[in-house]
Amino acid sequence: MKTEILSDEIQKFIAKHLNDDPNDLVLRGIPFDKRLHQSILDQIRSKQKAQSKLPEWFTTEGLYYPPSLNLEQTSSEVTARYKASLVSGDTLIDIAGGFGIDSHYFSKQIKSVAHCELNEDLLAMAKHNAEVLDSDIEFYAGDSIQILKDLDQQFDWIYLDPSRRSDNKRKVFLLADCTPNAKTFKGLFLKYARKVMIKTSPLLDLKKTLEDLEFVKAIHIVAVNNEVKELLWILERDYNGSVDVISLNLTKTKEQVFKFNFEELQEAYPKTAQPLSYLYEPNAAILKSGAFNLLSDKFEVSKLHEHSHIYTSEFLLEFPGRRFKIENNIPFNKKKFSKEGIKKANITTRNFPMSVHDIRKKLNIKDGGDIYLFFTTLEDGKKSILVCSKI
Repeated sequence: MKTEILSDEIQKFIAKHLNDDPNDLVLRGIPFDKRLHQSILDQIRSKQKAQSKLPEWFTTEGLYYPPSLNLEQTSSEVTARYKASLVSGDTLIDIAGGFGIDSHYFSKQIKSVAHCELNEDLLAMAKHNAEVLDSDIEFYAGDSIQILKDLDQQFDWIYLDPSRRSDNKRKVFLLADCTPNAKTFKGLFLKYARKVMIKTSPLLDLKKTLEDLEFVKAIHIVAVNNEVKELLWILERDYNGSVDVISLNLTKTKEQVFKFNFEELQEAYPKTAQPLSYLYEPNAAILKSGAFNLLSDKFEVSKLHEHSHIYTSEFLLEFPGRRFKIENNIPFNKKKFSKEGIKKANITTRNFPMSVHDIRKKLNIKDGGDIYLFFTTLEDGKKSILVCSKI
């Protein structure tokens, strides 16, 4: 961390050029010591990303940002606030604190928050930003596993967002490839805290990870604007009951929440039907959960095919995803489709043998507009095009 970056002169320069391409600034010249150039560019790039990812931080003057590579893994403001809403009690230790986003929001919910970080630069940034934001956090430098052992105390919560970068800076996502390895140290974590929250990549397989972690009480699948951002695994000491799954899609206007028990998945059977008046597409968090058959029971909708994860009903219902009015049902046939005169549409495929790219090329359809086309397989095995309008 180069503290010179925090000078008024450099901060004004960063603010002035916040909307510029950093590569252009290199060509035009940066009027400061050359050894500061890369750090200045890092601040501009990272603050540009923070505008949408961390709006509260973006509007706070005097914060120090990490390189954009570190900012990629850090929680967004909306997901950090959600994680903070899940914890309670007096003490929490964040054992891979990084830039400090999660620690900051945990400190608004928990009386005493400890933040561990091995990277000295990231730790210095987190400490500086905590002072600016008036966050009550205690910082520890070094290996978090050793720090946990040295402190030798009980916490209400341990939070872990392990580094998902290998030694050569490549992205990894398996538990065994992340640092610290949650699979290896889960016993140690549960020794020092009754409850543990582990944030992982959304790429992880739910069933396999359940076996690896054990003692899992709940899984939170967190999506933002229909893109799954993280999986949260809540572990509780000696817990051996059934696992609750909470799929959550956070948007600017609402939260779509679908809760179920993991055991329910084994008991659910799909109900199928031909296309009725309305069509439903589950949000990304539900698709990740695998609760395809369960939706039929919970929302009184029917699948169009056992393997087509879109649903239909005669009357309009509330549903955790997108809703459409079915205007027409056309067999998948180029000649029949051409009679509809559709030249521009939004295309989705579900259980269909062609890609969106190939469909657009075959049927000469441009992207966009107010028409939504679902290319899918129906319960009788026939390929179909559902012409829809969005509700």
